[in-house]
Parts: sequence; structure tokens; C-alpha cells
Amino acid sequence: MKKAIGIDIGGTKIAAGIITESGELLKRVDVKSDPSDREKMFARVIEAVEQVLEKSSFSLADIEGIGVGVPGKVDCEKGMAIFQNNLPWEQFPITARLREQFGLEQISIDNDVYMAAFAEWKAAQVKRNETFIYVTISTGISCSIIQNGSFFRGAGFAGELGLIPVLSKADYMGNKRLEKVAAGPAIEKLAEKELQVEQISAKEVFAGYANGTCEYLPIIEEVTDNLAQGLYAISCLLDPHRMVFGGSVIVNNPFMLKLMKEKLKSYQLPEQQHILDKMSISTMKQDNGVIGAGLRVFDRL
Repeated sequence: MKKAIGIDIGGTKIAAGIITESGELLKRVDVKSDPSDREKMFARVIEAVEQVLEKSSFSLADIEGIGVGVPGKVDCEKGMAIFQNNLPWEQFPITARLREQFGLEQISIDNDVYMAAFAEWKAAQVKRNETFIYVTISTGISCSIIQNGSFFRGAGFAGELGLIPVLSKADYMGNKRLEKVAAGPAIEKLAEKELQVEQISAKEVFAGYANGTCEYLPIIEEVTDNLAQGLYAISCLLDPHRMVFGGSVIVNNPFMLKLMKEKLKSYQLPEQQHILDKMSISTMKQDNGVIGAGLRVFDRL
């Protein structure tokens, strides 16, 4: 049974796991990120790999290669992390550095959302000629598109759903891009404004809504309408066959899917509504980035 290491790199933590060729996650560890310096950040990546090997029964000799998901823009061919909002890795040669560190030739890197999308695409078992969309709703909002078995990348920045402008009541310094009015931090800002409190977490907002507390209802209604507008843009431009959602905001609050579907339906023409029955929430939760990264060692898009 072939095995690979999958790494999901973020601004707050690095997850590393040992993945089988069939997508089974055998072991996972999380290590705190250190974005204060590019070398300190890379040292944490090494630490994550060493820890997952140490806590499993495997050694580097058992590993086919390493797959790495990195936020922001990535040059897959050159193995470079090009640009990130939350890491100090501008033009960082991560593939070369990992080869030097661990002596493994097979190193695959890609954007972190693309890695998660790959895992979800494999699990969904859609037909190869169908259009598959993975949407993440968390601290940020983004999506990845797989068509005819390949990622649609555009000039390198395709899938930035969070940058799409929406008609929102919320207005944070004049910015009505979807990410600024519907991601986790935006939910907190909207709640603080509407409830006139200094600080509240998104988790508290969702708990208030789930408990039926009336002042929380319009907040979630506003957020899900904003998200539905973004999804309608996808529906109109790509008319996908399947759409899977991940990210902490929706995975931890699955009732959002029903609300988004209701609002999306109100925008759509009847010919577009086939997607409503093909929208689902990831069952991998927070493991899809690690699993997808590991799987890309065996099967590259």
C-alpha cells in the first residue's frame, strides 16, 4: 500500500498527515505556524513532517512523496509559493527546500483550496466530463473548479469567489466584496454593528441563531443572502454539475446550506436549478486539505 505525506499550510497552523493511495488518513498532527519569518515558518513545516512520522509506524523510506497546500498564488511547475496574505513566503522555493531537507524527489505543491478540492472531487466520483466546484467558507471565501478532470486556473488567480462584489446591506469601509460581508470575520463585524456590542465571535452568532434568538436572525439572513449572490455568479458562469462546501463556517453550521439553497433558488431560472440537488457539505471536514495534498502525489491534475 503506497503512502504519501500531505501538508496543509495556514497562517495559524500546519496540518500534516500520512495518506494512502486510496485516500485513507492514517495519522495527522497539527503544529502551530510561525509567520513572523520565512525560515521560522519553514522550520515549522519540517517539524510537522517529523512529528507525523514519529507518531506513526512509518519512516521516510515508506513514503512515495510529499504534497503541500499553500495559501495564495502558487507556481506548481516551478514549485514556488508566489504570494500569500498571511505568510512571509513571497517567491519561496518550497519544493526545492523540501527535496533538500528530506531527499524525496516527488514533491507536489498547489494552492490549499485546490488541494482540498481535489480530495472532494475524488470522493464525489463525478463523471470526468462534468464540472465540479468546491467552495470554502471560513476566515476567507474561495472556490476551485475542476472540468474534464483538470483544474481551471485561468491566468493563475481563478476561483477567487471572495472578491466578487455583492449587493449587501453591510458596508465595511465601502467594501462589499463577498469575503468582506460573508466570511467568518465579516459575520462578527456585522453582529457587533447590529447588536451594538464591542466583541462577539461568529460561533456565538450561530449559537444565537440556532437557539432562535430573534436579534440574530437578520444577521444570518443577510450573510446567507450575500453567499447566495456569490453562488449565483457561479451558477450563471459555469452551470456546474456538482458543488461541495467546506471551511469551518459552513461545516460547523450545516443549516446554512438549506438557507443558501432557498435564496439561490429565488435568483435562478428553472433551467439553472438542477444544481440545488447537487449541493452538499464536505464529510471530510478539516481533513480535506491534508488528504488532497497527499493524493496529489499519486494523481496530478
